[in-house]
Amino acid sequence: MPVSPSRSIAFEILRRVEIEGAYAADALHARLAPAKKRPVAGGGAAPEAPVKRQDAALATELVFGVLRWQRLLDFLIERQAKRSAEGLDADVRRALRLGAYQMLFLDRVPASAAVNESVELVKLAGKERAAGLVNAVLRRMPHGPYRAGDFDRTLPIGLGKAARLGILYSHPEWMIERWLGTFGEESTRALLEANNRPLPTACWVLDGEHAEQVAESLREDGLEVEPGRLLASALILRGGSASETTAFREGWIAIQDEASQAVALLADVQKGQSVLDLCAAPGNKTLHLARAAGPGARVVAADLHVHRLRAVRGQMERTGTDGVELVALDASRAFPIAGRFDRILVDAPCSGTGTLARNPEIRWRLRREDIEDLAARQAGILRNAMDVLAPRGRLVYATCSLEREENEGVVRRVLGERKDVRLPGAPAGFAERLAPGVLVERLFDAEGFFRTMPAETATDGFFAAILERV
Repeated sequence: MPVSPSRSIAFEILRRVEIEGAYAADALHARLAPAKKRPVAGGGAAPEAPVKRQDAALATELVFGVLRWQRLLDFLIERQAKRSAEGLDADVRRALRLGAYQMLFLDRVPASAAVNESVELVKLAGKERAAGLVNAVLRRMPHGPYRAGDFDRTLPIGLGKAARLGILYSHPEWMIERWLGTFGEESTRALLEANNRPLPTACWVLDGEHAEQVAESLREDGLEVEPGRLLASALILRGGSASETTAFREGWIAIQDEASQAVALLADVQKGQSVLDLCAAPGNKTLHLARAAGPGARVVAADLHVHRLRAVRGQMERTGTDGVELVALDASRAFPIAGRFDRILVDAPCSGTGTLARNPEIRWRLRREDIEDLAARQAGILRNAMDVLAPRGRLVYATCSLEREENEGVVRRVLGERKDVRLPGAPAGFAERLAPGVLVERLFDAEGFFRTMPAETATDGFFAAILERV
């Protein structure tokens, strides 16, 4: 029995995520890209047959679904297999997760298809002897639709709150313990639920005067277009691949989460100002900064890795944005850059716990001890950036993390070392950039820190602090 393209692709991507450390979104984009080539006899290359839209959609659903619900799936697999999921062969475990996810969450997929194709995936992986095990485990698997309340009473007696939530909502227990202490149980449950829902694709139109024409172009390419939920300049896109549209190819839009867009706007760059974007790749925020600074202004985009700077260059070329200087540097060390800057954006490397809906594999890679190590590095980067900030200049320190140690903790540590820095709060005019009904007061706390939460804003979770040198 042949395996459907969607399940074969999902199996391949999940293997890359687990074995190679790939990011699911990047791996799927590369695999599903229509221009992908394959070798042909006699040399050269020919285009692969394009993946049908419905196959691409199902492959994407399977990959992200399995990664989001991995812990719950393993719990259910262990109950039926009577052995540890970690003790199973990796290919067998992967096929079982795929089958279990379909049976528990996809009501349009017949159970027989989920079982049979998982069995065939194991055979194709050269694990024919495990085919009987996969068949038996999946045939005993409960069917969906999954509701956490239905499973709560089936969990072992004596499990603590974090352990129960960890199974029911498929997150690491240590992560939930942190969030219960920081946000409380109600907000933590809401966050866990939000992390297991797909986030919408957002974009912004580079030339706001032509926003309606660009939106119409997107509709003509088959996408549904809605106003942004957080920002007046944002659009929400559904029903297709935004990167395959005319608007994207022509450089009229940039695909970027609304909270990420907001962070770039917090820099409040004015025409002609000098700007430094640290940790700039892939370049979406650089686009905001460069276009706000305008032609002739000094704009430097820096990143640790040269190959990541190529992505920034690609963004600039796609959108026709000239004059951005690319510099490879280690921001945790003294900068080899002359002069000072009126505006600096430090989008610091972080744990990424605010992006678990978009990057679910992070929850299984991150370790408790990583938080402290990241905070130390972030503080070093912020110190170095402050040294090249001009008097009366402003710096935005941002992360896509929900962890206090990486956010307020880093800012307070550096503020405590300097007497020439203040927190001015939201820049003048920022309220005008928000979508109707969105209040600045909901995004900034009493100390002047900016924050979005996935459950509240339907965006990635971002933190930002605006620091002004006096």
